[in-house]
Amino acid sequence: MRCPVVAPRVAAQAGSPAGPVPVERLTARRAALLARVGHGVVVVRSAESRPDDAHAQDSDFRQDDDFFYLRGLEESSALLVGVAAGGGGASGGSWRLYLPERMPAREQWTGARLGPGAEAMALTGIGDVRSVQRLAGDAAGLLGSGGDSTALRVGGAAPRGCTGREGPCTDALLGPVLAAARGRIGSLDPDMAQLRLVKDVDEIARLRRAGAITTAALSEALAAAEPGEHEYELEAVIEAAFRRGGAERVGFPTIVGSGPNSTVLHYDRNRRLMQAGDLVVMDVGAEFGYYTADVTRTIPVSGEYTPRQRAIYDLVLGAQQAAIDSVRPGSSLMQLENIARRYIETHSGSSCGPESCERYFIHGLSHWLGMDVHDVGPYTTPLRPGMVLTVEPGVYLAGEALGVRIEDDVLVTATGHEVLTSDAPRAAAEVEKEMRSGRSRRAGVK
Repeated sequence: MRCPVVAPRVAAQAGSPAGPVPVERLTARRAALLARVGHGVVVVRSAESRPDDAHAQDSDFRQDDDFFYLRGLEESSALLVGVAAGGGGASGGSWRLYLPERMPAREQWTGARLGPGAEAMALTGIGDVRSVQRLAGDAAGLLGSGGDSTALRVGGAAPRGCTGREGPCTDALLGPVLAAARGRIGSLDPDMAQLRLVKDVDEIARLRRAGAITTAALSEALAAAEPGEHEYELEAVIEAAFRRGGAERVGFPTIVGSGPNSTVLHYDRNRRLMQAGDLVVMDVGAEFGYYTADVTRTIPVSGEYTPRQRAIYDLVLGAQQAAIDSVRPGSSLMQLENIARRYIETHSGSSCGPESCERYFIHGLSHWLGMDVHDVGPYTTPLRPGMVLTVEPGVYLAGEALGVRIEDDVLVTATGHEVLTSDAPRAAAEVEKEMRSGRSRRAGVK
């Protein structure tokens, strides 16, 4: 007997604090993609469930970014197919969603799945939802006779080993479509990158919430940091706060680097015992509804910066503020980086000896932010309203075990910018005040 679909269990992001992406947003994104492509057929693959040699359960399944962006659902082994206006489809373009048939016996173990039918149509705004088993027969009709131009653009998750438990694997399903394209195959990635660079209202809301969760977690970490604790204990405080705030996962591995580890850019082992006098770099990001924050604060584990630490900290903070102040439509990531580097050059004094501290600013200032912590899109693109970027200068003096990085997430607006993560203390005096206040609260509890 076919199991009935239970809507609350199969709804988009069922049970997630973020809730579903509004159907009107999904529809607008798909229309924008077909308008950009202009002609031909686009196919976007879902992510696959994990290989059989992993774990029996797949509770940490994460949908492919492009697939989620266009469809808003978390089903594996699925394909989204769009026919642009010039590619043989209906005038103005059309979409089909191919989903695996439901497997009631499997659902007894893993929960209800969304199969072809009215529920999928309602949740996605796509009026044509079919079984993946029909794709082979549809392939030739979708591609048509084509022409000399690219007939097919493929995007989404790269093929990998999949279990086949939830349905046929997407690389196998794509076989007849690729054959029908007769070699006229291109990548959808550049088109998707341009669309995802400018965030819509739902994306900005998710990024704003991810930033709020992250800054709240950092405030808890300021209150909890003590000499004699391990870095992983601070990591636990941060990630527990993420979960309480509604984040379902981290956007990237949590970085808690103390002392010498503060000078290692992507240190994430988090095993060292923090000692009095250490600086601690915390580079963290909560993911909310598939969108991640990316925030860094550098704190003195003892509660107060030494004069030396304060000098480097204030230098980095000044460079960050100078760059943030220059975020506006028309500027570029390279211009912002040049501003930050010039600030460090002209304000270093003798802090780094006869040379400027700019020599120890060993990474770029910014990257795009969104569904990926290093989100898609060319770095040469001029800023436009709706883009979101990080601003994160740093100075790393390995010989002194002294590293400072300060990072915030910035939304480009029509008139300038908005710092989405300004709630976490940033000025040195504010950090010290928050740490004193937090320790007083903890002492009172004890």
